[in-house]
Amino acid sequence: MERVIKLTVCVLGLVVLITLVQAVTQHKFLKLTDFMGERPTITAAERQRQLDCLAINIYREAGHEPFEGKVGVAQVTLNRAAHPDFPKDICAVVYQKNMVMEKVVCQFSWYCDSAHRARTINKPAYNESMEVAKKVLLEGFRLPSLEPALYYHADYVNPQWRLDRITKIGAHIFYKPRDRTI
Repeated sequence: MERVIKLTVCVLGLVVLITLVQAVTQHKFLKLTDFMGERPTITAAERQRQLDCLAINIYREAGHEPFEGKVGVAQVTLNRAAHPDFPKDICAVVYQKNMVMEKVVCQFSWYCDSAHRARTINKPAYNESMEVAKKVLLEGFRLPSLEPALYYHADYVNPQWRLDRITKIGAHIFYKPRDRTI
């Protein structure tokens, strides 16, 4: 009789443990996929595609910048994907082109620059960019000061944007849209 009780307690404990692990796993999964305010069903292949797009953007824009600079580029990319004025998909944000005065303009300049795209990839710098992409996309790592950032440019250009400057990290200056108060 004592063995039956012990076995029953063990089975019940195992059921509780499995239920708890499933709940925690589902909670973590929903948290990871909730970066755009939705809970999309996403395949591993799609998540890898998003990581690849984010990593190449980080690498091409800030591959030799400090960690915070890489995070800033990743965060602006995700901020845009979550903003109604930009595509909702990370890859669509990275590869977005617009027509301005009959000229094709890329949101991220490296994409329109065929010479830049053709450069050989520095594997260690790319691998670091991929690690930052994982940290930002999958783990939700953010720089609090860049929460509203949607734009940035290199410090050696002056686009004369009418935006509110947030901060400078490495060689990039980050901006948010101006408050529209009357």
